[in-house]
Amino acid sequence: MKRLLALLSTCATVVGLTVAFSPHAVAAAGCKVDYTVTSEWQGGFQAGVKVTNLGAPVDGWTLGFTLPDPGQTVVQGWNATWSQSGSAVSAAGIDWNRALATGASADLGLVGSFTGANPKPTAFTLNGVACTGSVDDETTPPDPGDGTPSGTPVGINGQVHVCGVNLCNQYDRPVQLRGMSTHGIQWFDQCYNDASLDALADDWKADLLRISMYVQEDGYETDPEGFTNRVNGLVDQAEARGLYALIDFHTLTPGDPNFNLDRAKTFFASVAARNAGKTNVIYEIANEPNGVSWAGIKSYAEQVIPVIRAADPDAVVIVGTRGWSSLGVSDGSDENEIVNSPVNADNIMYAFHFYAASHKDNYRATLSRAASRLPMFVTEFGTVSATGGGAMDRESTTAWLNLLDQLKIGYANWTYSDADESSAAFRPGTCDGGDYSSDGVLTESGALIKSRISTPDSFPTS
Repeated sequence: MKRLLALLSTCATVVGLTVAFSPHAVAAAGCKVDYTVTSEWQGGFQAGVKVTNLGAPVDGWTLGFTLPDPGQTVVQGWNATWSQSGSAVSAAGIDWNRALATGASADLGLVGSFTGANPKPTAFTLNGVACTGSVDDETTPPDPGDGTPSGTPVGINGQVHVCGVNLCNQYDRPVQLRGMSTHGIQWFDQCYNDASLDALADDWKADLLRISMYVQEDGYETDPEGFTNRVNGLVDQAEARGLYALIDFHTLTPGDPNFNLDRAKTFFASVAARNAGKTNVIYEIANEPNGVSWAGIKSYAEQVIPVIRAADPDAVVIVGTRGWSSLGVSDGSDENEIVNSPVNADNIMYAFHFYAASHKDNYRATLSRAASRLPMFVTEFGTVSATGGGAMDRESTTAWLNLLDQLKIGYANWTYSDADESSAAFRPGTCDGGDYSSDGVLTESGALIKSRISTPDSFPTS
């Protein structure tokens, strides 16, 4: 964890660091802070902190607060530059959230340790002004006008697009979409119904559903029409709840996506034509290319993307990368092969996958470098080993999620299912019932991921 922090100076906790106010910072006339402990374990905890500016707009801010117990320590934090001196903690805004308009909020988070009690902090201040206010006049983003519920992720952000290395919303502001991936819909179709998707949207407060449609393994190739219809149905169910739908053409074995080139063209021509009028659809054209060169993957992408663009010119397309979508790291390569020979298409992103117990510092370092040069989206990750099993690695998972938050990289966790494997969010048998949220049905992995996804998004709208 400490090695990761050395790489992430913008979000790392550096105990004793002096944080200077921006020369443009001004005192806020009022503020409100919501502090929520989202997870707690022996000697440690994770908390979300939402600060809302109730005064005049500020360009540069520092949130201050006091940890009541001398045994409490901030270990690391994200979405701000964190520091601690004695019991006093401060968090300073960073480039993309340093400006807070009147009524605007910033969502921060931290992981801490404690040796005695773990009481909530006291005496919150924003640029030195006590945070004691309340929000009386929250603005509602405009209704998108396409049937999407207002106030939902899609209702707020509308049609997303790539701007620079970020995914941006209709206001051209970078956003991070957080959600869950289905397991193979040929095996776990019973897990995806009105009750489970209501829970995902309302209780988990997710932003997206990744629809994992295997091509082989008893998937699409066995019934193209049936699987296409099921994918479209899930797109509609996601849209009705204001969730983005990430359509995953789940190629795995064989690993060369060109083996399925004709199937991909047929499938994407159909779903793109059918869903072109929607604002919630993102296309992932090859899940985990393996045993194939970047040149082969690039060739595949440059043949499939025009098929999508012919019907749906505005949607974001995500391209898988070499070595099981590891940017080539699992094959001994790195991001430079893509930087030096990018896919010849606009409005695209590149996929990165990791499993926290197997993929650690060198994978995080690669993604950190790549994110400054390529638009990245973590379309699949697990809290366990690359096999989908074994013990959850809380420390590595937390380091990964902190990194993704700091870089504003969207993600989908594997999996929103009750598979008999430790990567699943639900205990076996959950999908036979109607409860997808309570502690009793969640695995250790599911509880951790739900606690992270359900923290407020605070999507920028200006």
